[in-house]
Amino acid sequence: MRHASSLVISAFACLIVVCVINADEREAIESMLKSQVITPELSQAEVEAFCEARVPLVPPTTSKMIWEQTTDKWRADMFEQVIFRGAAAEWRTATRRVDWLDEIEGGPEYRIKKLRYEVLPGLWVPALLYEPINLSGKVPVVMNVNGHDRADGKSAKYKQIRCINQAKRGMIALNVEWLGMGQLQSNGFTHYRMNQLDLCGTSGIAPFYLTMERGLDVLLDHEHADPERVAVAGLSGGGWQTIFISSLDTRVTLTNPVAGYSSFLTRIHNHSDLGDSEQTPCDMATVADYKHLTAMMAPRATLLTFNVADNCCFASGHALQPLIDAAKPVFQLYNQVDRLDSHVNHVPGNHNFEQDNREALYRMFGKHFYVGDSSFDAQEILSGDEVKTKEELHVPLPSANADFNTLALGLIDKLPRERLPAKPASEWTATARQRLASVAHVHDYRIEAEEVSSKSVGDITAKIWKLNANNEWSVPAIELVKGSGVPTAISIVIADAGRVSAADAIERLLAQGHGVLAVDPFYIGESKIPSRDFLFALLVGAVGERPVGIQASQLSAIARWTKEQHESSAVELVALGERMSLAGLVASALESEAVTGVELQGSLASLKQVVERSYVVNEKPELFCFGLLEAFDIREIAALVAPRELRFIDADDRTRSELAPLKSWYADLGKDHNPLR
Repeated sequence: MRHASSLVISAFACLIVVCVINADEREAIESMLKSQVITPELSQAEVEAFCEARVPLVPPTTSKMIWEQTTDKWRADMFEQVIFRGAAAEWRTATRRVDWLDEIEGGPEYRIKKLRYEVLPGLWVPALLYEPINLSGKVPVVMNVNGHDRADGKSAKYKQIRCINQAKRGMIALNVEWLGMGQLQSNGFTHYRMNQLDLCGTSGIAPFYLTMERGLDVLLDHEHADPERVAVAGLSGGGWQTIFISSLDTRVTLTNPVAGYSSFLTRIHNHSDLGDSEQTPCDMATVADYKHLTAMMAPRATLLTFNVADNCCFASGHALQPLIDAAKPVFQLYNQVDRLDSHVNHVPGNHNFEQDNREALYRMFGKHFYVGDSSFDAQEILSGDEVKTKEELHVPLPSANADFNTLALGLIDKLPRERLPAKPASEWTATARQRLASVAHVHDYRIEAEEVSSKSVGDITAKIWKLNANNEWSVPAIELVKGSGVPTAISIVIADAGRVSAADAIERLLAQGHGVLAVDPFYIGESKIPSRDFLFALLVGAVGERPVGIQASQLSAIARWTKEQHESSAVELVALGERMSLAGLVASALESEAVTGVELQGSLASLKQVVERSYVVNEKPELFCFGLLEAFDIREIAALVAPRELRFIDADDRTRSELAPLKSWYADLGKDHNPLR
């Protein structure tokens, strides 16, 4: 008994020693993973420089003919390459329906007609037409748009007063609801969900543009509409709408964007101006910046209104002058400098379209729409007692009105357009890799490595690396090795929550004899952008690149560099989480030589889940790569990894169902491997 007791005590003591050693190792691993390699300021500076280098400049011109040829091309390219891609091209030519509903009393001089119009099949927008009672001949028409006024939308007091004043001056005013605001406020219309359409290869910006284009159609279909006097005005997001439609739709003859936009170049260094999804549409800056849009107004009447102490965005001190500088030479080219005006509001000076700013608009109407009319008075007509309640201005809508999410759900059934072939073929693989690199915008980066420091704790040794990718990105990496032997493999580890969160997986890999390179690629972990991160991710898309493409480019290059450093070891990629699993899968599919195996934990089963789960781009920007689902699903990208080993860890039922064909795919390539085992 005494001997048995001694054995138990000895075993228990050994267990304690092992646990202490393991705890010490785990603590050492976590400590090493927390080593600082780069600063937040560096991540910020690099993404700013990356975007700034890709924003186009307005070219100088001394010829009206050349300028007009150039602007015609910009408009055509914006429509073809940005606004009307995919299903959006069909939406634009679809039959337009307008339902005129109730009419309510406005004031002594005007009535309010309720209407709804179909922006695209199944998506209706409510609007109000302020119509002077005694109309004769042709009169000016104005489309009034609004910004992020979620609660009130079209019923906002300042907007009603503007429309009332226009009607009392004999103008026909259309008050349009904005997608996601007022009556259209819903989860499905959250602006960060428009990028679900982008993923499907259909322009998420299209519903926004069509809302405005159809609004102008409604106005100009009016029998008393004067096509020579067509105006658009709006605040904030309405200011963005105003310049966007006015520059691209030449039916607009007078524009007044209020505190609504600035150049991409301005936004890069004034982060309050960075715009949401609709203001930063994918690939826009491959065609034009907002400076271009401003210059494209020439010689049409343009009033740029900004606020001196704007508490939201686009403060006059930084936003206005670059736009004037871009547009003025073109207005001079037309000898129409007097048609380019600006107004800076000081009272109240915050983010507003209140009386001072409204009267600046009325003066613009008098100057350009009522030339020679001495009776025109730009002073605001007091109309506060004519403002209606939200309920009074409510416009009935179809119960099943479409939104961004339902539109995307309607697209995914037919995607991807080319499914995985029944049998592997080298020609398909080569073509698919080229297509994947093109869609994801993956580039051939080169790595220059700097060993920052090294440290050892017990059997664990760490090298701290700063990997310069393509002379544009500083990627932090921690290389870990256990013991003194040559690792059987080097595992590049990435995780949605950053490398520190991957300690469990890294500890397991080290115990298996692997060396580990724990990396935080673009946007992740230590590489996180400290200011307005997801808005910069959108801007990366606007300048023609893709967040997932940057990540995959970095990872592919790091895999090649790792192989050069460890020629005798296999290089595997281990990804944790939906976002890094996609980036890792894309990188591995394209880097067929350096990457010999892939392990994914927490991967999506299908890109369709982005739409089915109604993800938003501000939380997972990598998953919204334009056109990726149109060209590939997870299954097709995974097939490009074969015959190299690919493992989906803890695959759920959906993953097993979606990826079941991969086992036979491997078998046809002569490999007995099941990625779902």
